[in-house]
Amino acid sequence: MSKHRPLAKRSEKGLLTPDNCVLAMIDLQGQMLFGVANFDRQSVINNNVMLAKAAKLFGVPTIISTVESKSFSGNTWPQVLSVLPGHVPIERSSMNAWDDTSFVAAVKATGRKKIVLTGLWTESCVAMPSIQAIHDGFDVHVVEDCCGDVSQLNHDNAMKRVIQAGAKPVTALSTMLEWQRDWAQRETYDAVMDIVRSHCGVYGIGVEYAYTMVHGDAATKYPEWVPPEAKVTA
Repeated sequence: MSKHRPLAKRSEKGLLTPDNCVLAMIDLQGQMLFGVANFDRQSVINNNVMLAKAAKLFGVPTIISTVESKSFSGNTWPQVLSVLPGHVPIERSSMNAWDDTSFVAAVKATGRKKIVLTGLWTESCVAMPSIQAIHDGFDVHVVEDCCGDVSQLNHDNAMKRVIQAGAKPVTALSTMLEWQRDWAQRETYDAVMDIVRSHCGVYGIGVEYAYTMVHGDAATKYPEWVPPEAKVTA
């Protein structure tokens, strides 16, 4: 689980807060991404990494689950695991994570009734657990720009289905901003801006411009990229 930092209490009244939800990231695996055709696949990776960083920042418990990783789907993307080191994915055989007792037990163990859910593909690994979790009394928020499917029709039909069942569609950015809620919350402000600059395109460039040109801060410095040494086989 992600480490928790002391945060000011946010009002709920139907909104997500860092202390009322759990993040479930389902089947973010190579073979599943290969089939995504409705969104730019690099954007799907970017948005999931952004969401993982936000969950870590705000101390939101995070559950990673994989399906048939050895025989078909491959490992969880290393970009996600680099944000959440130590998270051991819950391995499943079922397309529907809600059929897996270990996954459901992990969700229930958090004691939280709101699930922020992302996964591939939308029509199966997102829709099925969303519908059944709602049936079991959970409030599900599907992070649509972190999901994807084999066609726009498949994705759209899946989103219609989960919304009809009671799920709320959100995005990675809207979720992070809902957790932040107030720019006066300084304990997370700079980290949120760091995530924005790294993952939010023109919005991030705008933040960088404001920091440097308006407020006079130093330009953001990223670690120097060093080419890896070539692997030499004997």
